[in-house]
Amino acid sequence: MTWAIAFKLLAILVAVAIGWIVGRMRWLGGGEAGSDSDPARVLANAAFYIFVPALLFRTTARLDTTTLPWAFLFAFFVPVLTVVTLIYGFERWRRKPGEAVTAPSVKAITAGFGNTLQVGVPVAAGVFGERGLAIHIAVVSLHSLTILTLLTSLVELDVARERRSRSFRATLRQTVRNTVIHPVVLPVLAGLGWNATGWALPAVFDEVLQNLGTAVVPLCLTLIGMSLAYYGWPRSWRGLSGLVSAKLLLIPAVVFGIAHWALGLQGLPLAVIVMLAALPTGSNALIFAQRYRTLEAEVTAATVLSTVLYVATAPLWLALLAWVSPW
Repeated sequence: MTWAIAFKLLAILVAVAIGWIVGRMRWLGGGEAGSDSDPARVLANAAFYIFVPALLFRTTARLDTTTLPWAFLFAFFVPVLTVVTLIYGFERWRRKPGEAVTAPSVKAITAGFGNTLQVGVPVAAGVFGERGLAIHIAVVSLHSLTILTLLTSLVELDVARERRSRSFRATLRQTVRNTVIHPVVLPVLAGLGWNATGWALPAVFDEVLQNLGTAVVPLCLTLIGMSLAYYGWPRSWRGLSGLVSAKLLLIPAVVFGIAHWALGLQGLPLAVIVMLAALPTGSNALIFAQRYRTLEAEVTAATVLSTVLYVATAPLWLALLAWVSPW
């Protein structure tokens, strides 16, 4: 862990602390936590309906699919999506009576969605250099598309299934509609559609999207702190510790095992995708939780806790990779 990376992590925690101070002092208002007037929820809705869609559309519209390293993408996304789906299935199986039907998907995204930008980019650039950063960016370009689309489909299916009065056909139709017409999935599909035309984005439109997209990082970091101030720490840490352990230890271990032992990846590509899998929970997990008003306090705490613990787990993964397959 270099000093440059340590300073990046410190900067993230400072931004979160600023958001916590703003929330604690109620500078943006004193709405009751969880209500529509809750400033943290208002900011989350702004991110979910304006800034994140702009970022996703611009990213997918400008994506150069001909240069993507498909072997590396396969080695990363197959194990990650498999583990995320298994976590969702396990949490759905053990869901207690009275617990929100959306809880399994929220827990799964907390354990599976990494902070690929604020933490991931500095780590990739600082540890692996320009070649490693290129691989990292290629994976990141599809990160939100795959994980958010999968979990959005699962959560919308659960919500539709809960309405037992509907027929199977009506349930399926409602699920497809809510999945496609969604602030995350719709801009991705629209961006891919634009990408398929081969047209460049108009300069003014591209500038607008870029300006909106750049607000995602600072907004989400301060939102984490504000949510911590409004919702507080969770009462029980049992489930939370499991989600953090899955994010920092289980998922990178599965990626390492499949990529190295099953697919034969070595050296730099292996190291980049394992460290990408080992990243702490990303802020999109909190936006997802607030979208469905489920486990906001737990997801907020998991995001902060995993970021702090990453300082200890990242050097362990780097040491293991350097020993097994030096880059």
